[in-house]
Amino acid sequence: MHKSQQFIVKTMGLCDYQTTWQAMKDFTAHRNEQTPDEIWLLQHPPVFTQGIAGKPEHLLHDHGIAVIRTDRGGQITYHGPGQLIAYLLLDLRRLKLGVRELVRNMEQAVIDLLQDYHVIAAGRNDAPGVYIGNAKIASLGLKIKKNYCYHGIALNVDMDLTPFSYINPCGYQGLQVTQTKNLGIADGLEILGSKLASSLQQNLIKNIGDRTT
Repeated sequence: MHKSQQFIVKTMGLCDYQTTWQAMKDFTAHRNEQTPDEIWLLQHPPVFTQGIAGKPEHLLHDHGIAVIRTDRGGQITYHGPGQLIAYLLLDLRRLKLGVRELVRNMEQAVIDLLQDYHVIAAGRNDAPGVYIGNAKIASLGLKIKKNYCYHGIALNVDMDLTPFSYINPCGYQGLQVTQTKNLGIADGLEILGSKLASSLQQNLIKNIGDRTT
């Protein structure tokens, strides 16, 4: 593997959460060391997802939105139309990435993307994700199984942010959220999806050549 490797990027539109989750599990269960890594770009209909260690008290009101307990790490979050999701189906051993480095590289991919629009973003040591000041713009969660990962990162683009007020986002009471539209970024899901996939690839494989020489 070398710096020019490209992942398979699939743009999938609006997809049911449970169907997509099952597809990720199936892909991971049947892949092997020759299987190319993939990035799935999509949106979900309105849904709350609760991580493995998720505490039910972080759901303040459901307002009729389905709550699904999933197998990623982290607490509760919201997905809905207008949010760009990039699911990463990766062979971490082949990429020579540890979990902490994977998380930081995922965050950096979003930071780099926003930097292209002259928006300054940052990660936080105490709370994974990407922030504009104190407001969260991207959340992430992963499942690692036999050195393969799935789930990924969700970037708020142009969505109804109201349901985030029904929860303690990612388990943090009063955490503010924002989105690219509110930051003056006019580009929509299609353009941002393409740019995010490119930034993820660059960050996830940027040091491979050095590690394998």
